Amino acid sequence: MQDRPTVQELLTAVREFLETDVMPNLDARRSFHARVAANVLGIVGRELEREEETLVAEWTRLAALLGTGAPPPARLAALRAGVRELTDRLAERIQRGDADGGDFGRAVRAHVRETVTEKLRVANPKLVGA
Repeated sequence: MQDRPTVQELLTAVREFLETDVMPNLDARRSFHARVAANVLGIVGRELEREEETLVAEWTRLAALLGTGAPPPARLAALRAGVRELTDRLAERIQRGDADGGDFGRAVRAHVRETVTEKLRVANPKLVGA
C-alpha cells in the first residue's frame, strides 16, 4: 500500500474529476452514467471509511442478541466472516419464529433497524443524515 495518495484521496480525485470536468461535457445519457460512476465512487469511499466501525457495532449487537459473549475478531476479513455467520444464525432463529414477539423480537427489530440505517449512511447519507 502506498502512503500518498491514500485510497480515499484517489477515490475523491476521480469522483471530483467526473463531476466537474467530465459530466458537464457529455450528452445527457453519458452524463447520467458518469454521475452513477461518481456515486459509486462515493459509496466505495464511505464503505472503506466506516466498514470496520460498522462491522464491530453489528457484531456487538449480534453477539448480544445471540448470547455468544465473544469479542469481535481483530482482523477485518475475520470480522466480515463472523458478522455473516452470526447473521445466518440470527436468520435461522427468525425463521424458527423466535423473533415473532417478546423482548427478543423487539431486540431483533432494533438490530435490523440500526443495521439498515448504517447501510443507508453508506449508500445514501442524505436519506438518514451522515
